[in-house]
Amino acid sequence: MASNKARVHFTLAGYHFNPDDITRLLGIEPTSVDSAGTRSGLDKPAISSWELSTDTVTTENGTDEVDVYKLTEIILKQLEPVKEGILQVCKSHNLSPRIGVVLTLSVDKDETCPDVGFGARMVKFLAEIGAFINIDYQLSERI
Repeated sequence: MASNKARVHFTLAGYHFNPDDITRLLGIEPTSVDSAGTRSGLDKPAISSWELSTDTVTTENGTDEVDVYKLTEIILKQLEPVKEGILQVCKSHNLSPRIGVVLTLSVDKDETCPDVGFGARMVKFLAEIGAFINIDYQLSERI
């Protein structure tokens, strides 16, 4: 049976920066990094990224529902204490902050629809750091 799946991630992306510098400056261990920009020349810029992500939540593993509000709260609790650091590294490294939601939606008619949204605290935080929101979704395999 197909199920809903979701994860939320906060990403800092930009050209010609070393994600290890961001880890050191923020004091938070990222879930993943891409340091392609560190090795690229100015003639062919490549984007580097620093990402902090929740685990993927799925209704297959005993969760009654997939709740994006709850997932964003997990990320927000880790980021709020370092908000000033995020602002500083965005300015010093010319980075673009974003929050992303990755959803796989079940086509099973018996599956509940996931709650997708952002609470007021998250919206305020994102506005204060100049972040944008990206929702990436796809349908699960046909059953």
